[in-house]
This record gives sequence, C-alpha cells and structure tokens, in this order.
Amino acid sequence: MPIKRYGADKSGAGGQNLPFARAVEAGGWLYVSGQVPMKDGEIVGTGIIEQTHLTIKNVIAILEEAGYGLEHVVRCGVWLDDPRDFWSFNAVYKSYFGEHPPARACVQSTMMVDCKVEIDCVAYKGP
Repeated sequence: MPIKRYGADKSGAGGQNLPFARAVEAGGWLYVSGQVPMKDGEIVGTGIIEQTHLTIKNVIAILEEAGYGLEHVVRCGVWLDDPRDFWSFNAVYKSYFGEHPPARACVQSTMMVDCKVEIDCVAYKGP
C-alpha cells in the first residue's frame, strides 16, 4: 500500500518549513494535520466565527487537493483556546457538516500560535 504525503515541503508562519505533512494518505484514509486560521503564513482574524470559517476552508482545500470532500470526513479533532467560544464555533461547524457530521472531540487548549481554533480530521474514501 503506497503512502502519499501532501504539502510536506510547504512553509508555515514566518516562512519556516514545518517538520510534518499537511496530510498523509494510505489505503483510502486521509489524515489531515491540524489547521489554523492561517493565510499566506499569517494568522487571520480575531474572532472565533471568522477564524473557524477560515480554518475549515483550509481543511477543505487540503481534502480537495487529495481528491476528498467533507462528505468523506469520519472524524475531527477540535482545539479551542476559550471554552466560551464553544457555541459560536458549533454554529459555524454545523454550517459545513450539516445533518451528517463526523465523529468529533473538542477540547480547550493553549495554542502553539496566536489563534482561537485548530482542527484536524480523518477522511475515508473506499475503493
């Protein structure tokens, strides 16, 4: 079973190369690394709603690059900087996943970059 890596050579904040791939595909499974509200190497937005939209759009861009879509997502991991953002985050999240949401864990965590949300996911597309 071949393993394909997406974006292992892409830059992170400040133009630094990061020591991990944006996504890895193996056997129909796609593992998307944690995404934050980053555009052109910089964190964008200050509110949870704006940052959640951009974070999910970053996840979608990686899924699409690999030939997957939100309908293939089976699990998401979510980190929120502030638990008071939970309900606002959920409203935005639901607008993307609708009536067929994936399994999900959501925890409060201090972020490694100055943002309010990070999302990773696992997607599956059978043969």
